[in-house]
Amino acid sequence: MILSKIRRKAVLSLQFVVVLVYIIFEELIWESISRPIYEFIHSLRILQRVEVLLHSVNAYAILILFVAMFASVESLGIYAGLLFVSGKVWHALVLYFAKIPVAAFTFWLFRVTEDKLMQFGWFRWLYGLVMRLIKWLKSTDIYIAVLGKVKVLKSRIKDFKRYFKEKYFSKESRFVQRIKSMYMEIKKVLGRYK
Repeated sequence: MILSKIRRKAVLSLQFVVVLVYIIFEELIWESISRPIYEFIHSLRILQRVEVLLHSVNAYAILILFVAMFASVESLGIYAGLLFVSGKVWHALVLYFAKIPVAAFTFWLFRVTEDKLMQFGWFRWLYGLVMRLIKWLKSTDIYIAVLGKVKVLKSRIKDFKRYFKEKYFSKESRFVQRIKSMYMEIKKVLGRYK
């Protein structure tokens, strides 16, 4: 009975950590940072030519390139995590954010060459497994609850940013009027010394 409760709490705690990490990566890193980089990469004309070229490349060469890039990106992420745990927070953050453009490029490569990569049965199976795990994760009560709280938090942050912008940076705000007034005074003072 007690052992069962402990095991259940341990599983729920692990689920919570996994859900939280996934939401942080999906909501914060992917949506806010990586997706815009991916869309920028995808829009580059030179890479559109590379896309056409990649369709003529051997599937094994594509697989080797993708796996090498994916492994290097994940290794950098793990190393950033180790730096973070060892107390080198700034180094970890710099390394992690530096890897994001490479990760976005790797994702672009996957999307462009997905048909070639899926020719490999083990790759297709592994990709399917990851997609099923993500689908399961998103169906858990913990995910739904945490995502709901994240959405509320994002909404509050947006409301605060809107309030802050309207209060301090609208053309009619007292703050902007005072800054303009100070600027005009400084300009007058400096104009006397010309």
